[in-house]
Amino acid sequence: MTARAATLIGLTAILMWSLLSVMTVATGLIPPFQLMAMSFAIGAVASLAVRPRAWRAWKQRWPAALVGIGGLFGYHALYFVALRLAPPAEAGLLNYLWPLLIVLFSALLPGERLRPHHVVGALLGLAGTILLLAGQIELTMSSAAFAGYLAALAAAFVWAGYSVLSRRFKDVPTDAVAFYCAVTAVLAFLVHRACELPVWPAGPLAWVAIAALGLGPVGAAFFAWDVGMKRGDIRVLGAASYATPLLSTGFLILAGYTQPSAHIALAAALIAGGGLIAAKDMVSGRGAG
Repeated sequence: MTARAATLIGLTAILMWSLLSVMTVATGLIPPFQLMAMSFAIGAVASLAVRPRAWRAWKQRWPAALVGIGGLFGYHALYFVALRLAPPAEAGLLNYLWPLLIVLFSALLPGERLRPHHVVGALLGLAGTILLLAGQIELTMSSAAFAGYLAALAAAFVWAGYSVLSRRFKDVPTDAVAFYCAVTAVLAFLVHRACELPVWPAGPLAWVAIAALGLGPVGAAFFAWDVGMKRGDIRVLGAASYATPLLSTGFLILAGYTQPSAHIALAAALIAGGGLIAAKDMVSGRGAG
């Protein structure tokens, strides 16, 4: 597989993650760790149904397993805690430092070279994301909110670390992601049992949304991201990840949950421009692979 093909596969994860918000809204009032347990369990089972031989990849050396499980469970647990303790817009903005961190951390990998246009593209994406969320931000500095901000920032570092460290384990087959999803589902269920009261889906639409979450944003997306991180252009994928909140807002507009505005259009221009600048080598044909 060429680096360009792997990068394109990684980009499909960004598209799937952009559907996360609208699908989560459609699930109703299910507690976050219960929803996390259900959707990750669906993702693990579905992957085994598609690729039964994935069982063979479940036995991995402990550093790889620690990075995989720590990345999936650690990121989502920290992000849910952040959303509970801090205002969602501020928590989301701090969390969306992870694409920029991926671009910067990629310079630490052997054979990777960080060029100015990668950083410029990532910074433009960050600027677009700030603009996208600016109207929702009302700074709150209570002790609980401050803890939430720290959790959101920690989540950004965890996801960026997981993504970049995946490159160090290129020999670990992508099938191992099914194992990471299964363990994440079990850990989320244990937290749910300890901290939440169960709420079951209110109707068929909610069940369909949960299934869709498990098959897409909390399932196939992680497999696609693993391919992109291990064999694609990490810097391009990092900068392009800023399209996630923009596309997510677009899907919410299409579903009628929010309204279009001029600042969303400007944010779109910044994020799209940043992505194109970061990916100029790949677009012009000078990229690897």
